[in-house]
Amino acid sequence: MGALLQLKNLRKEFGSHLVLDNICLDFSQGSATVVIGASGSGKSTLMRCVNLLEELSDGQIILDGEDISTYGIDLDLVRGKIGSVFQAFNLFPHLTVLENITLAPRLVQKKSKAEAEARAHELLKRFGLEDKADAYPNLLSGGQQQRVAILRAIATGPKILLLDEVTSALDPVLIAEVLSLIAELKADGITMVISTHEMGFAKRIADRVVFLSNGAVLEEGTPREIFDSPKTTELKTFLGALQDAGRL
Repeated sequence: MGALLQLKNLRKEFGSHLVLDNICLDFSQGSATVVIGASGSGKSTLMRCVNLLEELSDGQIILDGEDISTYGIDLDLVRGKIGSVFQAFNLFPHLTVLENITLAPRLVQKKSKAEAEARAHELLKRFGLEDKADAYPNLLSGGQQQRVAILRAIATGPKILLLDEVTSALDPVLIAEVLSLIAELKADGITMVISTHEMGFAKRIADRVVFLSNGAVLEEGTPREIFDSPKTTELKTFLGALQDAGRL
């Protein structure tokens, strides 16, 4: 599989604070990459740089052969190729589930209302949310809201899906709902980059795991390599803390 997404010497600074330090990563077509690390390690900033919500301090982002980090790029066009879901659901509270899902296809991709709604109903039916099409977000559980947010992100047919701590605001039952949806999307061959504290899920879903510490990639490898044979002191310490907390 070729690299769908390439991060080349990515750096991000906030003032004098270096948040991402020379990140170089390739993401293969159809792969699921899980990014792990302690809070403050740079995971969310990495995600926000990839979908251009944060301006890079240095480096390049290559998506499907195109440098999307170059000056003057059409941000709306690029973001139509990158689906993003964050910890906060960010659904529009004044729009129904159906309206939330069809908004981007209609405004960004200029699809007709009928075409956008047909795709939305197809997704809602497949993932057991068809009866929520006309509901407003405040009437949904947290797990349902997050699943709708994921469906909204894939409704445009993005080349890659970014999932940033999408389960951290949910209780265990609702987490299972969301993780089941993500696993099904992986089976569909959607390329995903996932940051998570759910290590059991990371072991099951990931083709590759990337460990960030203080904004740098310290280790990357298969789940077995990362979780069973950590090499750096930092990763050993991180996994040890998770073990002590009963989260590994």
